[in-house]
Amino acid sequence: MPTKSVRRKGHAVTIDQVASHAGVSPMTVSRVVNGRGTVRDDTRERVQRAVAELGYRPNLAASSLAAAQHTCIALIYTNPSSAYLRELLVGALNGSGRTAAQLVIATWDTLDAEGQRNAARELAKSVAGVILPPPLCESKPVIQEFVRAGVAVVSIASGQFSHDISCVRIDDFAASKEVTAHLIANGHTRIGYIKGHPNQTASEHRYKGFKEALAEAKLPLEEGLVEQGYFTYRSGLDAAEHLLGLADRPTAIVASNDDMAAAVVSVAHRRGLDVPHDLSVVGFDDTSAATTVWPELTTIHQPIASMADAAIDILLRTIRREDRKSRVIVNHVIPHQLVTRDSVAEPQEEIVAAIKRAPRVAKKAVGARR
Repeated sequence: MPTKSVRRKGHAVTIDQVASHAGVSPMTVSRVVNGRGTVRDDTRERVQRAVAELGYRPNLAASSLAAAQHTCIALIYTNPSSAYLRELLVGALNGSGRTAAQLVIATWDTLDAEGQRNAARELAKSVAGVILPPPLCESKPVIQEFVRAGVAVVSIASGQFSHDISCVRIDDFAASKEVTAHLIANGHTRIGYIKGHPNQTASEHRYKGFKEALAEAKLPLEEGLVEQGYFTYRSGLDAAEHLLGLADRPTAIVASNDDMAAAVVSVAHRRGLDVPHDLSVVGFDDTSAATTVWPELTTIHQPIASMADAAIDILLRTIRREDRKSRVIVNHVIPHQLVTRDSVAEPQEEIVAAIKRAPRVAKKAVGARR
């Protein structure tokens, strides 16, 4: 085997060059790189060594193209957030366009549980793969219908990794803990929380992250400062009305998504509170809702579009495997990012002091600041 690299500066290494370097056929290199077929251990090691030495990077888009032709993938949607839907569609359309997969978009908003199961059974007859965003990503009856029919399934943003299907997600616990710790680092000790929809385990993971941040800072969890939300703007309004109507209201609020955080900002403005000087607000997801309110929201960036794009790749790799009898389940965790904007500030001392007194005094103190 030659020891001198055949890689030329400015030119990408080809699969033929790797094959020549390893002394095997291009088909053998393809099998090793894509994990398909049977290759002897010593041959696999030789190919992998050649790949590393030459710095070979397979063109995933090109290798997916042939397999994607005439491959139909369905994206099924029931999420109430239009901002979330936009990001999801952008990613799915990018992925399908890049790989030439056929994308079918199905909306099941009007279907009950039995209707969804029947629709899954029917759809399974015409598609090779399915993308399930929240909340369908955790519907066991729907998932069972697709798995039983041999359809590849990838869930997006599921807080609970399933051994039946692949998933693309972020670490909701760590992300929620980080954004809460950001408020604590800015001096907030009385923090309200609006939960996500209880039908999604991601909601529970985010709540646990919030509680863990409080615990690490040795701050008490006050149940009276926790409200149930449902990932909708309307539920955010209701929760914010209650939290900001308290005599001893919080100086900051963590909302489990941007829609509800935007609702908190709206209620705060209507009550004459300045965000962030009288109230800090943070969201989650970094959808368009985070930048269409004033001030723009500090939030957790969940790369929804990239997650949908990645789901397309995972589905195509699953569909084109030669050994379809054994299932390969992928748990793909994508990094999140804390995005700091103008909705967070240190709590004002006079506001904190006023909040600890009677509501009438607190209202007077807020007015005095203005």
